[in-house]
Amino acid sequence: MRMVAALAITQTAGFGVLYYAFSVFIMPMSRELRAGVPQLTGALTLSILLSGLVAPLIGGWLDRRGGRGLMTLGSALGAGALLAWSQVQNLVQLYLVCAVLGVASAMVLYEAAFAVIVAWFDAARRPRALLAVTIVAGFASSIFLPVTGLLVERYGWRAALVVLAVAYGLLAVPLHWLTVRRRAAERPPPSRAAVGAALRERPFWLLALAFLAQTGAVSVMGILLVTYLIALGHSPVFAAAVAGLLGVLSVTGRVVTTGLQSRFRVAPVAAAVFALQGGAALLLPIAGRGVAGAIGAVVLFGLGFGVATIARPALLAERYGTAAYASISGALALPITVAKAVAPPIAAMMGFPVAMIAVAACCLTGTVGLIAYDRLVSRGLSA
Repeated sequence: MRMVAALAITQTAGFGVLYYAFSVFIMPMSRELRAGVPQLTGALTLSILLSGLVAPLIGGWLDRRGGRGLMTLGSALGAGALLAWSQVQNLVQLYLVCAVLGVASAMVLYEAAFAVIVAWFDAARRPRALLAVTIVAGFASSIFLPVTGLLVERYGWRAALVVLAVAYGLLAVPLHWLTVRRRAAERPPPSRAAVGAALRERPFWLLALAFLAQTGAVSVMGILLVTYLIALGHSPVFAAAVAGLLGVLSVTGRVVTTGLQSRFRVAPVAAAVFALQGGAALLLPIAGRGVAGAIGAVVLFGLGFGVATIARPALLAERYGTAAYASISGALALPITVAKAVAPPIAAMMGFPVAMIAVAACCLTGTVGLIAYDRLVSRGLSA
């Protein structure tokens, strides 16, 4: 389990410095670079989109050569991009740096780590390995948001980035190089052939529909929840505190889902959780003006916040095996990542009540997609 422990650490640090820390830098960068918040957040959107665009290429590499060299290089690239970020003087430079961060993220974060775990562990041990990594990494925002804020307050945002870059490089590069392993006996089929075969199957597209829709819903709630709670009449402190429950609840949901997987099929369990999230999204505009209603809706939605993270690799490995897992996962990650990037701004333009209806509809679409997938696979059909 040494590799699992190392990946848990590097995923926590990776998400903390390559993704979550960005929000802490927005206001100081806005003042110094003389740029608006939408312009700055656009750089993060670019990073997310590029991570999805390169995901199929990264997946093919992982299937052919494993994750050791790729994740080591990605760690070094991420640390270098953070150092470059500390020196940016304008928006063009920031966007270029975030483009590199997007590529590095695809090389080191969940998609790559899951591919390593799926290839190494058998079906009996795989769920616990995935759970262990995601439980620890689920606290990335809780750890790195306050740490980054403290660094910015004491040393300024540029020096804070230098500290984060050096710490991440010294931590992730050696851990990836020394602990990531691949079973030498595996001989994967050509990635294009594996992906092509999956794309010709209806189950693949049902999974794509389910996880794309639910990812869009989760992304909207993660970005807009604080603002919506304030619009409902709650104080900013209360809104931030309640929204902060999402990280803890995502861990709870992953633990419960993994436990249920030992007794029930993965797809129906995830479908039920997605349906619960849809109900919570509808509850928020109705009961969210009260303290109890707001907390209740967030708790119900939060329980499914991280379920897709462990359900998707489990379903892909179950359906398509492990030899070409990374290639197929990369193909699926592309549309899902696009949904993650574009859903929040689209929802913001809708207005909050309509956005919550859209979130509920996306969650229920995910439920229907997984139920249809489960029935199709249970009958042994693929066309």
